Amino acid sequence: MTQRTSIHGLHVATPLYRFIEDQVLPAVGVKSKTFWAGFDGIVKDLAPQNIALLAERDRIQLEMDKWHTANPGPIADAKAMKAYRKHLTSIGYLVPEPKSPKATTR
Repeated sequence: MTQRTSIHGLHVATPLYRFIEDQVLPAVGVKSKTFWAGFDGIVKDLAPQNIALLAERDRIQLEMDKWHTANPGPIADAKAMKAYRKHLTSIGYLVPEPKSPKATTR
């Protein structure tokens, strides 16, 4: 089991803690207390979203497992592929392609 270091309410893998403390923070000039307090805040802020995303992943995986149990073997023909794509869309794994995707740096 990985050794952990307790810091600012977190339990961090000790090798990661040492890396942050010994290499990252000195290189960027951030104080240890400032970094860990900020990181703890981010973890606590995002924890509910992370829990919800993990639950959604588990739901989708369960639905995929059910489909594969009911439809064993390789997907060998166009009809089976169409049914599989329909299933993946119905469970939210596949979504429609955006008509005009755009990406910016803002």
